[in-house]
Amino acid sequence: MILFKNVHPLGQYLAGRRRRGQSIGFVPTMGALHQGHLSLIATARAASQLTVASIFVNPTQFNDPKDFEKYPKTLEKDIEQLEAAGTDLLFLPSVSEIYPDGTARLGHYDLGYLETILEGKYRPGHFQGVCNVMQHLMDSVQPDDLYMGQKDYQQCMVVKRLLQLIGSPARLHPCPTLREPDGLAMSSRNMRLGPAERKNAPAIYRALQYCKENLRPGPVGAVQTAAAAILADHDFKVDYVEIADADTLELIGHWDGRRKIVALAAAYQQDVRLIDNMLLN
Repeated sequence: MILFKNVHPLGQYLAGRRRRGQSIGFVPTMGALHQGHLSLIATARAASQLTVASIFVNPTQFNDPKDFEKYPKTLEKDIEQLEAAGTDLLFLPSVSEIYPDGTARLGHYDLGYLETILEGKYRPGHFQGVCNVMQHLMDSVQPDDLYMGQKDYQQCMVVKRLLQLIGSPARLHPCPTLREPDGLAMSSRNMRLGPAERKNAPAIYRALQYCKENLRPGPVGAVQTAAAAILADHDFKVDYVEIADADTLELIGHWDGRRKIVALAAAYQQDVRLIDNMLLN
């Protein structure tokens, strides 16, 4: 595995590979890697001739500075895992490499409705930070294919919108969420859970499973309320449990029995915020 820390030599190397006709698959990460990340690497390797990963903990997408400070950092282990998984190239930039002009005057992206709901509502500015770093990364790597986990359902939709806004020809591939045996979605934030919080955490999966098993055509409010109660019963502080159109993320109050829908939840175990989602039909 080749490691690059600077954009210019990275771009030169990848341009040479492109001239040879090699396709590039890209997996952007913030490190603290787990099996979910490695599954993205495996998917990229199966479809692309050159697999590129990045590790960059992006300060502009943390609306809570304390959350940024506490984000797990396991760089040596991450590098070992990526190498063992067969990653061809790792981009490991510094903050100044991604934001050479600082972070005070960043670009603004028209994300429309996506920025007003769910994560956009509860984490103001989060998706603008995601778009800023993703544009830098996409400009640096210029991949043919981009692989991201479906656990971050709304983020995948935001990045799809970003690719349209910047005119990128890259194809986005949202990949299935990997789960622990008890149902908890794999996440770097799980490393921050203490024993009691880790025991409670799978309730977020059970709440979504409740939605899947109990939703019927008609009003959805009662199912959402019951799912939120499951979380509360396991010491979660709930931000939201919502049911939305799976293609547009439009929140729905009534289901016609045919529309493709997804349940999404975000809630805290102490100071660790977990998110998850589940397609319902």
